Amino acid sequence: MIKIIIASEIQDSFYRPRVIEGSSGENVHEKVQDYINLIKKDGDNALHTIDAELFTQGFQHSKPKAFLIPQETLKSAAEKLKKENPALYEAVEHSYKLALTFAKKQRECFTDFEVELEPGLITGQKTIPVETAGLYVPAGRFPLFSSLVMCAAPAKAAGCTQTVLCTPSQPAPDGTDAPYANESIMATAYICGIDKVFALGGAQAIAAMAYGTESVPRCNVIAGPGNKYVTEAKRTVFGDVGIDIVAGPTEAFIIADDTAKPAWVAADMLAQAEHDPDAQAVLVTFNKGFAEKVSAEIEKQLSVLPTADTARKSIDKNGLIILADTLEQAAAVANNKAPEHLELALDDGDTRNTLLILTHNYGTLFIGHAAAEVLGDYAGGLNHILPTSGAAKFTGGLSVRHFLKTVTTLRTEQNADGSYKSGVVHSIDTAAILGDTEGLAGHAAAARIRNE
Repeated sequence: MIKIIIASEIQDSFYRPRVIEGSSGENVHEKVQDYINLIKKDGDNALHTIDAELFTQGFQHSKPKAFLIPQETLKSAAEKLKKENPALYEAVEHSYKLALTFAKKQRECFTDFEVELEPGLITGQKTIPVETAGLYVPAGRFPLFSSLVMCAAPAKAAGCTQTVLCTPSQPAPDGTDAPYANESIMATAYICGIDKVFALGGAQAIAAMAYGTESVPRCNVIAGPGNKYVTEAKRTVFGDVGIDIVAGPTEAFIIADDTAKPAWVAADMLAQAEHDPDAQAVLVTFNKGFAEKVSAEIEKQLSVLPTADTARKSIDKNGLIILADTLEQAAAVANNKAPEHLELALDDGDTRNTLLILTHNYGTLFIGHAAAEVLGDYAGGLNHILPTSGAAKFTGGLSVRHFLKTVTTLRTEQNADGSYKSGVVHSIDTAAILGDTEGLAGHAAAARIRNE
């Protein structure tokens, strides 16, 4: 049964960053570091050695002789999906179209410019895509082919020269040791136009993309979700390669009043809770009667939910309904929590508009009863790879900006007689003074020589 408390009873621990159980263990980092060291030293041979070890231990279902999945295999998976499940094929296409359209609109915001700060002193900005985008998609209990859509769309919209996908291997249907992966993921990769797909999962895949091997290209940015080993690997390689975010357990936070439907609110909370036992679904409302209705709906829907075992653990362990006295108090709780997903399940009007102004820490904001978080997951155009554990206080989710680098330019102009314009002379003098003052005589000299 979900807990119902008043806002004043919230403990400090509610706001602290949450981690997946076991993810902070020293053995996780040590194992990941061992894999990274092996792969940096021995490349593909190390990948085959790790695959064999995991296969023997029962953590992996196959050990392919090579890692690169032929484009023809990806095409066949897409054609099979289109023939056997045309509705799903169309849904993937639609989801990708929406995500790509939104990402292209984001790309338009990153413009190049030049501005003359002073006469002859011209500064500029250029936005350049990274060359190779590395994408990771897990294929465990839930093969998250929708996350491939979310990774591929911004990388493609950014204009990356090459997109590389790593996803765990699966046994080939013909019984050979040919590279093969989850068919839905392979079909989605073909729909999204991924350039190279590797049957390679886990921390070793992150290391391979970070440092490159004989077969896996070295990537500039790595994006995508994964288990605690994948997350730790991304954390460890960051600096040698860019990453999207280090994600913790998923979260949904709903602010609702009596205009909301208890069944809808309960369904949204369970949609989050079914991810895993560490997921957290939270409701803030203003009426105890409404809170009790939502609690009853949660129990009712759990009784028929196929994923009830996982969702029940999440609700009992992490779920919470908070009773707030005012909109300001509800917004303060939301801002301190900085949830991955924030829903405002309220009617149009002053109440909702007030919360729009008061709330500012979230990964994505869902406004209104019909704007369910599940639309953000699959078919809203937005990216569902978002900051968790309070990271929304300082960053947003995966977007086209992760695959872009903003660089700056400086150029100078001369007068008709060949002398530098006044703004250039002024900056040279300023640079010389600052160099002298900091004791960097070479800096000062490099500036003054241009005025001689």
